[in-house]
Amino acid sequence: MLDLHIPAPGGIDVTIEVVRQNPSVRVLVLSASGELADVLAAVKAGATGYLVKSASREDLLAAVQRVAAGDPVFTPGLAGMVLGEFQRISNEPSSDTEKTILTDRETEVLKLVAKGLSYRQIAERLVLSHRTVQNHVQSTLRKLQMHNRVELTRYAIERGLDVD
Repeated sequence: MLDLHIPAPGGIDVTIEVVRQNPSVRVLVLSASGELADVLAAVKAGATGYLVKSASREDLLAAVQRVAAGDPVFTPGLAGMVLGEFQRISNEPSSDTEKTILTDRETEVLKLVAKGLSYRQIAERLVLSHRTVQNHVQSTLRKLQMHNRVELTRYAIERGLDVD
């Protein structure tokens, strides 16, 4: 967990370096800023979550646990803002090749992962078992040659997948 506004090299550069050295590390940003530019910079740097300092103690503890489990976490309202901005700036539409790599179900699960839903929440929404959802995520990770849910979320956001 770190603040964006720390002395040089700063939170963004620290996040980039930490994730570069060990991609399995998860970074939760806790910042006074809820500005879109700061949130986007943190996500692009590799942060798994972003909370504003006004978050309650309970929200902070829950966020630490979820981020440790690999789930992307954002202060309510920021996730939609981030997704909307990535969709807006994304001028790289999904190619036909990408569409044929993933099954319709894998794409559906990917969209829900990008929204920040847990495996259990996805399973409930799609009326699947928790294990089936995990299998779809693992299959998607393998097909896209990625390592974790954070990378999947970034992938979905960057491609402007419909995450309504």
